[in-house]
Amino acid sequence: MAKILIVDDEEKIREVIREYAEFNHHEVREAADGMEAVNIALKEDFDLIILDIMMPRLDGFTACKEIRREKDVPVIMLSARGEEYDKLFGFELGIDDYVVKPFSPKELMARISAVLARRKRSLENMDALEFRSGGLVVHTASRTVTLDGERIDLTLKEYELLSYLIRNRNIAMSRDKLLQDIWGYDYFGDDRTIDTHIKNLRGRLGLYRDKIITVRGIGYKFEDGEDRS
Repeated sequence: MAKILIVDDEEKIREVIREYAEFNHHEVREAADGMEAVNIALKEDFDLIILDIMMPRLDGFTACKEIRREKDVPVIMLSARGEEYDKLFGFELGIDDYVVKPFSPKELMARISAVLARRKRSLENMDALEFRSGGLVVHTASRTVTLDGERIDLTLKEYELLSYLIRNRNIAMSRDKLLQDIWGYDYFGDDRTIDTHIKNLRGRLGLYRDKIITVRGIGYKFEDGEDRS
């Protein structure tokens, strides 16, 4: 059972999701707009947030950013618009999935299960306390990254991407493999979201950006010959 926050300004949509979620033995809380969602999410802990984009007072993108400042929680975004820009922007924020309205409640439940399963595996895979490579340190227990002693802020997906590349360091990983293993389902768009995340991740790594190598015609790898883990 998971505790889920459903955020949508349409009451009927919240009711449908609640009905299916509770049938699947999840605990549910509701919010009718982004501002209410932020207030609830900062006071309570949730295993997953389902967040509509177009809402009064505070849109879903802004609400997601505000919540992620304080809480590391998976997010599934809902939208009546299926534009590629919205999807890419959402994934740049680090959301875990994007569902276009109208949607099948059963499919949404399947996506919820997939996101929760990935989060569980991610937490279970924290078998090492940290990874070090020069001044780059990844603290797996706290899911934080420091550069020469200074903590840097990564989105959830940036952290998962970096951790995945490190676990498979010195191995070239294709974009399709990264999408499959990190996002965990058949991606509905092209693979540019990986390139966008790599670009953002490199920017945050500063002097250590060159550890993420572009493998022409394949994808990317984390290259390191002096690691201690």
